[in-house]
Amino acid sequence: MTNDTATTQTQCGTCSTKKSEDKSAAAAVQDQLIHSTLKNIRFKLFVMSGKGGVGKSSIAVNLAAALALKGFRVGLLDVDIHGPSVPHLLGLSGGLEVTRGSLLTPKKYNDRLYVVSMESLLKDPDQAVLWRGPMKTSAIRQFIADVDWGRLDYLLIDSPPGTGDEPMTVLKTIPEALSIVVTTPQEVSLADVRKAINFLQYAHANILGLVENMSGLICPYCSKRIELFKTGGGKDLAEKYGLEFLGAIPLDPTAVVAGDLGKPVVMLEEDTPAKQALLELAESVIRASEDSLEAISVTHTDPERPG
Repeated sequence: MTNDTATTQTQCGTCSTKKSEDKSAAAAVQDQLIHSTLKNIRFKLFVMSGKGGVGKSSIAVNLAAALALKGFRVGLLDVDIHGPSVPHLLGLSGGLEVTRGSLLTPKKYNDRLYVVSMESLLKDPDQAVLWRGPMKTSAIRQFIADVDWGRLDYLLIDSPPGTGDEPMTVLKTIPEALSIVVTTPQEVSLADVRKAINFLQYAHANILGLVENMSGLICPYCSKRIELFKTGGGKDLAEKYGLEFLGAIPLDPTAVVAGDLGKPVVMLEEDTPAKQALLELAESVIRASEDSLEAISVTHTDPERPG
């Protein structure tokens, strides 16, 4: 080995060490920013499901809107990297603006509801996002560290279905998050929910409770409930696992129309079965959050918690 070769290898080793130290320092700074952000948020609610097609995003959007209607300041974070639907459900479009420093400003739905979604960062909303685990993890952490959320009563995180990179990143980044599991009454959905609950238990996550969506169909003509997919499966599963059953939301034709119009069901002027059930769900979530051991811990140990 020549002296030049040895010198080059030594320099390369030094460069690798320097890059590793820079990454560690950057991660430490980001951790501090995440901690500072989360400290100003009273409750963090993680909305997840074992499988797709159960209306999880619709539940997250309407729950966030209902909490805002009840006077709370609410943030809604859509971490479905590949299929974000929250902006469409709320009728939001356009990118995020940069505020003081390099922080991003959430999209404002109204005076009490603020939204961040992957779609807001894309030039073309139809653009496919071809990212793997590390990039998705980095994006989710940035959605918290680099966004000016301010003080919030609730931050709802809408996750893609399943138990992949996004849910695991959320739980690692926000270990105090209270998980809300969404299912439908059919056995095929309940089977996947059992896996989701197992995942949450494995991750030592705090499970706030379970919601049964599509719990019967409301007839648009006579307003009677039709057990299209049967009902009660979610409640039975919650009882089996010793979880709180937060509520049952029926299928309601007005919900489909509202979603296409970009307006949450709870924001409609007319009183519908779905709207009433979603408002009752919000009340259950408020009560369960207040009663949760995590909430009690935050209340007693964090003097800077927003009231």
